Amino acid sequence: MSNTLHSPLVRTVLDRLFAAADRDDDTPHGPIPGGSLATATAQERADALAAHYLPISARGGDLLYALVRAGRPETVVEFGTSYGISTLYLAAAVADNGTGQVFSTEMSTTKITAARANLDEAGLGGLATVLAGNALDTLADVPGPIGLVLLDGWKELCLPVLRLLEPRLSPGALVVADDITFPTMADYLDYVREAANGYVSVAFPVEDGMEISCYTGN
Repeated sequence: MSNTLHSPLVRTVLDRLFAAADRDDDTPHGPIPGGSLATATAQERADALAAHYLPISARGGDLLYALVRAGRPETVVEFGTSYGISTLYLAAAVADNGTGQVFSTEMSTTKITAARANLDEAGLGGLATVLAGNALDTLADVPGPIGLVLLDGWKELCLPVLRLLEPRLSPGALVVADDITFPTMADYLDYVREAANGYVSVAFPVEDGMEISCYTGN
């Protein structure tokens, strides 16, 4: 039975990336126009935090792997590649399913180059496409039906990205949002927790919280 996630090739890359991510708090950010991350544009933040990994948790990664294995989506979309930690979990699941493709998107050129190299090193580069640019542009043409979405980019863009993808979600598609404890996720959570918007949604207790929402197709 195939288990790509725990293969030596993939685990070596993930262990290295998680070890580097543990140093995020000690890594200074780059220059920020205006001096504040809060007022910087999405691209300015991406450039300022190019050395920061901003990863999902390992347990969150295991959850993503399990959801992709169970749902067997043909198209997986990720908003916020960073250095590719979450992308590796998604691509490993696609590999073990024997079908599907991951489309991810990232604004930092530094991270795009690194993520592609990490995926190639893990032997998963052919299963994940990292798109360069603003997600509202790069994800506009990803073909549907989309079976699973991971939202882990800038929090104020999670709801606009979901609304962009919504017409291409398959009935029963799963939408996973990370870091739901952040105040900037309030509008997103209000939306997916309102049944009239077509979701059945539940919070899942991993680090910083994940919201798992099933699109009912309504």
